[in-house]
Amino acid sequence: MSKVFPKIIFTAIAISAAGAATIYLSLIRGENQTISKQNEIAKQTNTAVSVWDKATEASYSGTKEMTVYRSPSCGCCGVWIEHAEKHGFKVEDIKTEEMAALKQKYNIPPQLAACHTTIIDGYVIEGHIPADDIKRFLTEKPELVGLAVPGMPLGTPGMEAGDLKQPFQVFAFNEKGEVKVFKEYQSY
Repeated sequence: MSKVFPKIIFTAIAISAAGAATIYLSLIRGENQTISKQNEIAKQTNTAVSVWDKATEASYSGTKEMTVYRSPSCGCCGVWIEHAEKHGFKVEDIKTEEMAALKQKYNIPPQLAACHTTIIDGYVIEGHIPADDIKRFLTEKPELVGLAVPGMPLGTPGMEAGDLKQPFQVFAFNEKGEVKVFKEYQSY
């Protein structure tokens, strides 16, 4: 624990500094350069070879087209899109300022909300979900609304920060907002 705590503090400071740099750039250079800088920061914090790059659901042959809705200023969402594309998904990337309304439209329980919302084959995929979990879910075709990884846990696809990896759960949810664990990641 004592060795991990300084890393967490350092990462929090780095993320805060990146956010401050983004705000500064948006004030002096305009929104397009801000988005580019955020994407660059997100890419720099990812490891050179991602733990998520190797497909374990190689036999997946289902739907590949997905629509991802995200804020125009979110760099981590762009990195997650790259992850999905590496796994064979074809992504329509829609940038919108109406994310809250979109989450309401698709009945995403507030406790499961994340930064981006994906629609594929009629299902909702909320947040930084590993592509193999999406493939497994789509293969099973359960009578559920979709999957979610709430928030933005460090270590998930698009949120990689070197060796820092938070345990996280992928949740499945139904129309009533009932939630169950679909997959759990403790060590990855």
